[in-house]
Parts: sequence; structure tokens; C-alpha cells
Amino acid sequence: MKINIIYWSGTGNTASMATLISEGAAEIGADVQLINVSLDDISDALNANIIALGCPSMGSEILEEDEFEPFICSIESSLKGKKIALFGSYGWGDGQWMRDWSDRMEKAGAIIVSPALIVNSAPGDDSEQLCRQLGVDLAKIK
Repeated sequence: MKINIIYWSGTGNTASMATLISEGAAEIGADVQLINVSLDDISDALNANIIALGCPSMGSEILEEDEFEPFICSIESSLKGKKIALFGSYGWGDGQWMRDWSDRMEKAGAIIVSPALIVNSAPGDDSEQLCRQLGVDLAKIK
């Protein structure tokens, strides 16, 4: 099972979530690759059984506009039939950015395999466990 975890993080909160998800998936033997949209070559981003996409809420509850939104635009037409999961952190609002993003990915034909995971600020004890559990759950999907 290969899982690519692709994320953008401004403050480190979403990066922490990505790492925890990775740890959970690796614990049960998944081949996990962490890919920071800002730093890494993303040419093989879709080459995985499952793709977990992470981005915090920005501005008025939107995806980060300079790097992550262009990345999503570049892969959106290739997501039909792909198994994906969405995650991200927020500091305000009620999660509208995640609901909008989930709807957008479904319209693109992606198969969302897990409810979106959102964490207020940095992951704490409870949310750390939720992140690890998401990784475990993704690694168990056939």
C-alpha cells in the first residue's frame, strides 16, 4: 500500500498533522511518502494507492492561494477515480473551507475514503491520536 501525503503548512500545524498521519500509516506497514508542496518535486504526487491532501484554512476559509491552490488546480482533472483523504488545521471559522474543498474534490471525481480531518491550531493529545488513526485507517483501505 503506497500513500502519498501532500501538504502545505504555514505555521507548522498542518505539517505536524501530516507527520502524525504518516506515522500511523507506517506503523502498520504502509509505504508512506511525505510531500511538502512548497519544497518537493510533485511530479509523481498521484502515483499512489491513496493520496492524503493537507492544507490549512487561510483568509476567509479558503485554501492557501500561492502554492497549494495552484497545485490542486494542476491535479484536479487527474483525480477522477483516485482515492483521497483531506486534512488541515484552522484558527477561526467553522470548517467551511474543508466542506468546500471536499465538494470540489467529489465534483472532480475523486473518491473520498475518509471524513475530512480538521484540527483547531496545533494537534494536541486528542487530535494527535485522530491524526495517527487516520493514517492507520488509510493504510487498511483496499
